[in-house]
Amino acid sequence: MKTDIQLKSDVTEQLEWEPTVSSVHIDVDAKDGIITLRGTVPNYAEKGAAERATQRVEGVKAIAEELTVELHAGSTRKDPEIAQAVINTLRWHEWVPDNIQATVENGWVTLSGSARWDYERRAAEDCVRFLSGVTGVSDNIILSPGIKPKAIKAAIEKALGRDAEIDAANIDVSADGGKVTLAGTVGSWGEREEAAATAWSAPGVEEVENELAVSV
Repeated sequence: MKTDIQLKSDVTEQLEWEPTVSSVHIDVDAKDGIITLRGTVPNYAEKGAAERATQRVEGVKAIAEELTVELHAGSTRKDPEIAQAVINTLRWHEWVPDNIQATVENGWVTLSGSARWDYERRAAEDCVRFLSGVTGVSDNIILSPGIKPKAIKAAIEKALGRDAEIDAANIDVSADGGKVTLAGTVGSWGEREEAAATAWSAPGVEEVENELAVSV
């Protein structure tokens, strides 16, 4: 098991290695496998990139992300400009439903509407997060699946068992309507995220409560 000092060093090096992250203004703290990221980033896309880079480090159990977006002078945009760019990018994305709406306030984009699948909801957020001038995204898109499988629990368990990146033996799946809860332990943060993504892929899932603990 890594010490806090080693884990902090590994995360710092990973952020320095990641080409999409300018880590000069990011401070890293580590305590009992929990990483805290503090500081500023020049855009919202880099905020997400820093979090994903941290997740890839072995030994990371959880992340407390306290990064603030501080746009450079050349990256600032007025809200109407951002709103128009958001409308355009949502309209042209093949996976985004036509009923998705957006509001912009001080660079912060709030998405609303409904989607049948989680990948559609994620597509809407992903295509907005990379727009210049965006300081944050609130995803209020509601999932309204048209399919309600009778055996959603069994379907997810089979999918977890097929995934080569997941040790499904220590994962417990429970389902209550469209809400799925994952409990148990996994060997890495990446495995935890992969398990959640697998659950989201099942038809009829409206919510995934990921209670999996990372055991290192």
